[in-house]
Amino acid sequence: MNKLLSASLIFVASLLAILSAGTAVATTTQDVSPYPLGERGVLTHRAVEARLQPVGTVCVKGEDCGVTVVAAADSGSKAPRSGEAVYKAHCSMCHATGVAGAPKYGTADWKPHIAKGMPTLYKHAMEGFNAMPPKGMCSDCSEQEIKNAVDYMVDGSKGK
Repeated sequence: MNKLLSASLIFVASLLAILSAGTAVATTTQDVSPYPLGERGVLTHRAVEARLQPVGTVCVKGEDCGVTVVAAADSGSKAPRSGEAVYKAHCSMCHATGVAGAPKYGTADWKPHIAKGMPTLYKHAMEGFNAMPPKGMCSDCSEQEIKNAVDYMVDGSKGK
C-alpha cells in the first residue's frame, strides 16, 4: 500500500512539474499576440466583433467616403482595338489550338466558314456559334473590335 501511495505521489509531482513547465513556455511567448492572454480566444468580445464587421460598405454619390473614385473611361472616345490585338488577347485561346472545334488561325479550317460569307461570320462572332460563346467571352469588346478580330483571322487564313 505504501508503494502504491508513493508511486502515485511521484506521478502527481511529475505531472505538476510538466504542467508548470508548459505554463512557463506559454507565458514567455505571450508577446507574439498583441492581445492579453484572456483576449486571444475566438469567443472573446473582440473576436466576435471582428467577425461581425460588414464585408463592404455603400458609398452614395456626393458623400465623402474616404475613397478616391476613378472615373470610368468613356469607351466611345478611344479608337477600337486592332483585330490582331483582340485576337491575341481573347481569340487565340481557342483559335490557335482548335479547342472545341474552333477553326485554327492560319489554316484551311476557315474555308467552309469563309464560304458562308462575312455577315454570317460577324453574326456568329457576336452571338456565339456552337461551342463559341457570344463575343468569344470578350465582354469589353465593341462590335467593331469583334469584326476587326474576325477580319484578322479570315485574312490570315485565306489562301491556305
